[in-house]
Amino acid sequence: MSDHRPDDLSALAIEELDAACALSWAEMKRITPWGDTYGGLTAGGLEVEVERRYIWAHQPEGSIAIEVEVRLPGTRQGAEARAVVEPDR
Repeated sequence: MSDHRPDDLSALAIEELDAACALSWAEMKRITPWGDTYGGLTAGGLEVEVERRYIWAHQPEGSIAIEVEVRLPGTRQGAEARAVVEPDR
C-alpha cells in the first residue's frame, strides 16, 4: 500500500463532506433521510467508492448528521468524515 492512500482517502472524505454541508438547511431537510454511492478519484489518482448519507441526528434534536465514507472498492480500507448540522434558528 502506498503511503499516500490514507491521506488521499481522508482528503477526499473531507472535500466531499464540505460539499455536502454546502447545501442550505431547507435543501438538506428535503432530502433527509437519503444516501448515495458513486465512483470517484482521489487527488492521487486512486479509484474509490464515495458514500454520502444525510440522516436525522438524535442530538441536538432536529439536527441532520451528514456522513461521508470514501473506500477502496473491494476492500475495507477507507476514511470517514461526519458533521452534524443544526436547523437554522
